[in-house]
Amino acid sequence: MDISVDSKPRLPEGYAFVPSNYEQHTGNLAVYVCGFNDVRILPYQMQPLGPEDVRIQMKAVGICGSDVHYLKHMRNSRIALKEPMVLGHESAGIVVETGKLVKNLVIGDRVALEPGIPCNMCSFCKQGSNNLCRGIKFFGSPPTHGALAQQVVHPAYLCHKLPDNVSLEEGAMCEPLSVGVHACRRASIQAGTHVLILGAGPIGLTIMLVARAFGAVRVVLTDIDEKRLSTARELGADSTVLVSSDEKDCDGEYQAIRSAMGGLIDATFECVGTTRTMTTALKVTKSGGKVCLVGMLHDKMTLPLTAAAARYQDGDSKARRIYKSAGSHQGRSSKDKGDLL
Repeated sequence: MDISVDSKPRLPEGYAFVPSNYEQHTGNLAVYVCGFNDVRILPYQMQPLGPEDVRIQMKAVGICGSDVHYLKHMRNSRIALKEPMVLGHESAGIVVETGKLVKNLVIGDRVALEPGIPCNMCSFCKQGSNNLCRGIKFFGSPPTHGALAQQVVHPAYLCHKLPDNVSLEEGAMCEPLSVGVHACRRASIQAGTHVLILGAGPIGLTIMLVARAFGAVRVVLTDIDEKRLSTARELGADSTVLVSSDEKDCDGEYQAIRSAMGGLIDATFECVGTTRTMTTALKVTKSGGKVCLVGMLHDKMTLPLTAAAARYQDGDSKARRIYKSAGSHQGRSSKDKGDLL
């Protein structure tokens, strides 16, 4: 966050809030971030309902850490607000209108809204990597307004019908839950895995619960806040470690974490996003283990990657196979080999 000489926060460059632009009656209201710690309920103009869209009466919207960042700092990492923005990307509601081509939903359906709208045209989208789409529009990320409104319009294929035994509040939590599921899949969590989670915030706790469901046999969490660790223990953490932000305490904390695990750490989830916590993950995870970066607090990190690279999984056995392959290539490519030598 930029700080001026008198220590008052400075609005992001190019930011403008023109109150008169929000005075028209739309029949729909939303919660906007309009300045530092300044939220207002203002009229919100929905986009027109397209043939493959649905109109949703919002019923539950979660508040993510990124929403808090926009409220406190008018930015989230490198993305800064240029105008007031509607918050919210963890959401669920009830379908009140459908486009003429919508077949998968009907009025009255209870749905969870997937917040990212890809272009479905680029090479990334065509290969199934929608998260890499340069044109993706994400709820509550400039310049796209979020879901903290009375009603929103959203593509029907991104609205997922909820089972009868899942509440709308639980439906809104599908978004953070999906983060936990994706992280555990990336780290190949399975029965018998020993898991370390750095950061006992909502996402860290979600990953803990998902890891348990995937079969993790022991889960240890760390945090600088004892209240968060207490919540982690209530939700089933096997052990917790209170850490500090002081670099001098690192070595002692590494030992405390290993002792709390009581064995090798198979997978570590870094749910903070700082150099210190990511370094801890690389230091304490077993050789050949998995480190999954989930937190995104800092844009840049300085990490001991050279030491970590010496402990990666595909070691001698793969090197032996590569030697055999290289030898066969030498036998077939004597001219190129001679030129190289």
